[in-house]
Amino acid sequence: MKKILVPTDFSEEAENALKVASQIAKKHGSEIYLLHMLEIPLQEIDAVSTQAEVPEVMFFMKMAHQKFEDIMNSPYLEGLNVHEIVKPDGSFNGISEICKEHGITMITMGSHGASGFKEMFVGSNAEKAVRNSDVPVLVIKNNHDDFSVDDIVFASDFKNDNKETYRQATEFATAFGAQLHLLMVNTASNFTTTKKANDRINNFIEDYSFKNYTVNIYNDESVEKGVLNYSKQIDADLIGISTHGRQGIAHFFNGSISEDLVNHANRPVITFKI
Repeated sequence: MKKILVPTDFSEEAENALKVASQIAKKHGSEIYLLHMLEIPLQEIDAVSTQAEVPEVMFFMKMAHQKFEDIMNSPYLEGLNVHEIVKPDGSFNGISEICKEHGITMITMGSHGASGFKEMFVGSNAEKAVRNSDVPVLVIKNNHDDFSVDDIVFASDFKNDNKETYRQATEFATAFGAQLHLLMVNTASNFTTTKKANDRINNFIEDYSFKNYTVNIYNDESVEKGVLNYSKQIDADLIGISTHGRQGIAHFFNGSISEDLVNHANRPVITFKI
């Protein structure tokens, strides 16, 4: 969490994410990279339209810099090392490139509530950024005056391709001093006995030194409902899930869980790429 990227459209939701990032940065000595991506791709500016459209690009970039100045004066950013980035590129590839260029270790993003990923402040590109991000993506939905993480639900099918995401989750939990609640959801159509489920989970984690965890088997109508209901039951501070890159969240648990998990989770969600 040494370098946190926070994309912003200067909305309230984006500021909620920035406030959380600032709290994390103060606790862990992180740098913040505040990114605004203009919806004016440079590749659309050709030789004929250059004179007409370049001034428009420069105008919106200037407006963005002015808004950055207002943000930089926010009390919650005092004492932090915040870098300003404005890119005239609205594509999700721009976010991936910036992560590589600056060595970003986590992305913190705001979400516009129940409609979730598809209404994130950079539109459908935000979902693509999450799907393609090689670093953890923390999705914030509400204002958090005190962002503390004591209990994290790590939902998984505990098959071998999820081990990398588990490693990332243990690192995140260690940084916050949080307990991981390892969760496997049983459904009628995909039932596993408690013994087999426990054996699978214990075999999955046996090579890791992380010890601050609980093992939980939960029965519900669907994986989504199981994750949400269990998280509510223990009042978890955060839900951790895995993504399969371009296949996205829709292919978590071999395709049984959809973006509805993030859309309907009022609590923060962090995604780890498999």
